Amino acid sequence: MSKPRILVTRRWPAAVEAVLAERFDVTLNSDDLPLGENELRLALSIYDAVLPTVSDRLPAAVFEGASIVTKILGNFGVGYNHIDVAAARAKGIAVTNTPGVLTDCTADIALLLLLSVARRGGEGERQLRAGEWKGWCPTHLVGTKVSGKTLGIIGFGRIGRAFAQRCHFGFGMDVVFFNRSPVDPEEAARYGARQLSTVEDVLAAADFVSLHCPGGAENRHLMNAARLATMKPGAFLINTARGDVIDESALIAALESGTLRGAGLDVYEAEPHVPEALRRMENVVLLPHLGSATEETRTAMGMKVVENVTAFFEGREAPDRVV
Repeated sequence: MSKPRILVTRRWPAAVEAVLAERFDVTLNSDDLPLGENELRLALSIYDAVLPTVSDRLPAAVFEGASIVTKILGNFGVGYNHIDVAAARAKGIAVTNTPGVLTDCTADIALLLLLSVARRGGEGERQLRAGEWKGWCPTHLVGTKVSGKTLGIIGFGRIGRAFAQRCHFGFGMDVVFFNRSPVDPEEAARYGARQLSTVEDVLAAADFVSLHCPGGAENRHLMNAARLATMKPGAFLINTARGDVIDESALIAALESGTLRGAGLDVYEAEPHVPEALRRMENVVLLPHLGSATEETRTAMGMKVVENVTAFFEGREAPDRVV
């Protein structure tokens, strides 16, 4: 019996690629560049499984070919708003993701962004590397204290909870959150947090707001001009969720007007494009989507995909099937 044919759209950790090659007839993307829609459409007509990442856009148009043979999309990542899951479902294609394994590393990156923007770490490093530092003085790059401030979290899933725990127990922050479904108060208290009724309630209370909700249609531009205007004057916004959760034009306007004191971003609406206005702002810390970028986590993500695809082709239920 021939092995299922699988396309891996980007290079993965070597240990994961080795396991895939052992179990399947694998094709790797040796150039390690994102595939275009035409290439992905062609792949769906050739391979039994395609293993995409957030850099691969799979809108409905990609699934319109009549000769689709792909049976499963094993997504490398927990977010899958780059895939039109309704179109995949209509073609009978299963979709899986990789939840759980990137929780801690993404929460760590959110904390890195929060501390960096509050304490003006990005500005300081740029100044020092440019040879512009004139030495210590009492008014140089004075930032904002983090300990004891109020943190607002939008989305209290695994990553939101891990971030709350770090900020409350590590920095003594008062943590409030919004979540679409109610969270048991005792469960929330385990993470040092309490639930508020609306997004606006959280925004009005928080000195720092961190986004940990899914991307996609239901949350597209959740943080729009109206919501940004309800944040406390001088507050900071952190995003390690998905870029489309923020209206970037509205964010730029809020930062330029001084409504927001700063922002820390790891994700963007049209990655890898980052608006020039954001890139030139000193009070914005920008990272290139590093949330899960540790050797341990990226390997664990890859192995999650291996487990899902292996189970699917063995006729078992894929553990992390979303469609």
